[in-house]
Amino acid sequence: MWSPRVIALKLTKISHSVGHKIPLCHLKGLHFLCGRFRFSSANSCDAEQRFMSREPKRIRIDEMGIKKIGTHNGTFHCDEVLACFFLRQLPEYAEAEIVRTRDTAVLAECDVVVDVGGEFDPKRHRYDHHQRTFAENFHSLCPEKPWVTKLSSAGLVYLHFGRRLLAQLTQMKDDDRQLNVLFDKLYENFVEEVDAVDNGISQCDGEVRYAVSSTLSARVAHLNPRWNSKSQDTEDGFRKALKMVGEEFLDRLDFYKSSWLPARAVVEQAFKERHQVDPSGEVLLFSQGGCPWKEHLFALEKELDVETPIKFVLYSDQNDQWRVQCVPAGLNTFQNRLSLPEEWRGVRDEALSELSGIKGCIFVHAGGFIGGNKTQEGALEMARRTLQAAAQSPAKRKQLNVQIE
Repeated sequence: MWSPRVIALKLTKISHSVGHKIPLCHLKGLHFLCGRFRFSSANSCDAEQRFMSREPKRIRIDEMGIKKIGTHNGTFHCDEVLACFFLRQLPEYAEAEIVRTRDTAVLAECDVVVDVGGEFDPKRHRYDHHQRTFAENFHSLCPEKPWVTKLSSAGLVYLHFGRRLLAQLTQMKDDDRQLNVLFDKLYENFVEEVDAVDNGISQCDGEVRYAVSSTLSARVAHLNPRWNSKSQDTEDGFRKALKMVGEEFLDRLDFYKSSWLPARAVVEQAFKERHQVDPSGEVLLFSQGGCPWKEHLFALEKELDVETPIKFVLYSDQNDQWRVQCVPAGLNTFQNRLSLPEEWRGVRDEALSELSGIKGCIFVHAGGFIGGNKTQEGALEMARRTLQAAAQSPAKRKQLNVQIE
């Protein structure tokens, strides 16, 4: 569960520069989760040098002045809005003024610049991706990471500050391996999409079947002034976009921290105990029902280098009865690694128990992908009998091996 306190986001100061400053605008109302604690590492791939003190001190604005985050003015996009939000969650930029300008002299005075300026130089905190020479992706900067989508300013800031950002918001310790799991998951399922959209990278080759117009990037774009609006001022829209992307990122982080990670822990524990459930190691028993397991199962099989793929999972349902479910061949297929016997499918209750020779049977779905039993032992026996039948049938075993490969 979340432990950080909920506090109001400090006033966001945004200025628009064309050689001189105009009055500051203020953003109020966005709440975010953060905690104050110590941390020492900069990021997952050492792309950024450590530059924070272990205990950040509050800077008196009237004495030293606030830091400045520079980005371009005019039409705004999701990537620089998200980059600015990321930076303002860190202690050293929590009070930062967001300066929206293309004036190089003004940008030169900023402590960090995103999505403008034509420079990518982490040592000087310059994170633009528009220059002809820029072709970086996560994999090129962090070879241990798999993603090859060209980075936008959002991805660049996330790569260099993401681990500290997540540590700040979740109060996880820097050496917690789950922090790295969250770091990867949020890039793959949130930030990478923003990178791809901003860089004009299509999701697939060929003509798409339908339009997707409700992405985060699309909703940010709609906050810009319409082409025929009398006012083309973008400041109010930028503030709304900053609030919106911040709330959405924090909501996604909350889901992965509070729901997705606990589900992973359930599946991981089942992996460790699988040989106690059945000597084959091909059956997982979950400690609680309702756990979303498929994504975690495939990921953990790969991470743990499991030699014999899992064929069945067992779990209790809402009526305290037990289910035996077949593991699919992949996340996006209805084909199973091993289906329940064909002669059981569509049969129920006593008829199924008599046919299978297993007490307490409730049903086997006509598709053969799931069955039910009144007891855990009965559900396990349904899985065992299916494994035994497959082992005794060379044709079935050959088919099974093809499905797994």
